[in-house]
Amino acid sequence: MLTGKKLAFVGSGVMAEAMIKGLLRQELVDSEQIIAAGPRDDRGRELSDRYGILSTVNNREAVDQCDIVVLSTKPQVVSQVLVDLKKAIVSDALVLSILAGVPIATLSAGLRHKGIVRAMPNTPAQIGMGITVWTATADVDLGQLEQTATILGALGEAVHVEHENFLDMATALSGTGPAYVLLFMEAMIDAGVHMGFSRRISERLVLQTMRGTVEYARQSPRHPATLRNEVTSPGGTSAEALYQLEKGGLRTVLSRAVWAAYQRSVALGEDQLRRMLNDLESDS
Repeated sequence: MLTGKKLAFVGSGVMAEAMIKGLLRQELVDSEQIIAAGPRDDRGRELSDRYGILSTVNNREAVDQCDIVVLSTKPQVVSQVLVDLKKAIVSDALVLSILAGVPIATLSAGLRHKGIVRAMPNTPAQIGMGITVWTATADVDLGQLEQTATILGALGEAVHVEHENFLDMATALSGTGPAYVLLFMEAMIDAGVHMGFSRRISERLVLQTMRGTVEYARQSPRHPATLRNEVTSPGGTSAEALYQLEKGGLRTVLSRAVWAAYQRSVALGEDQLRRMLNDLESDS
């Protein structure tokens, strides 16, 4: 699906590199098909040396005549990026945004472009084990939908949704999710150290326990609650530990955290759109 297509990455950070690495590792594109743009020339040279791609510090130069433009900058600088790229992208090109909290309406208004995909990958995408939720405007054709699935598949699994509001939900659940899991892991490691394990051994025990449990749950057709009940003997250690977790409100606190992240994602998107509309009114 990507043979002969020219790809531009506007933003050359960690997630952009993960996408580039995944595409090249799976031989979905050749290095000469890719150009990355970013404000730091040394970072561009680093990516060029590592992957053999082209690089530039000029956003408009990067997207010139490109078939696919990936927006992978920090959301905080999106306004300036949209100003740089206004009317610069080929009309029938695919724009794929992985900018957290930046709605399609903001991108479309700023770029003067209609064929847009908005996607929410997560941190494990850096090792090809992420999951990405994505949606597309009606102007994205079938071929471009397939190209999107191919690109995002290089990061791990991908889930297509029909409505953009699911992207804010995904931001709160899978996008921010690694932070919840890492905090839980950190707490378990610290508990192991408190009991007397060295930090090295405690980390090893927790990491492999998390890894094995996730894979066990993935391979089982049963709900996690059923699996949990199977390892919880009446009056045993698991039962006592789970009682304390429930007593401490773990389930409620986690639910509130996910909901708060969702509300924050929605608010950030509304702020981005409001600023963009104000900028457009000022230009006119």
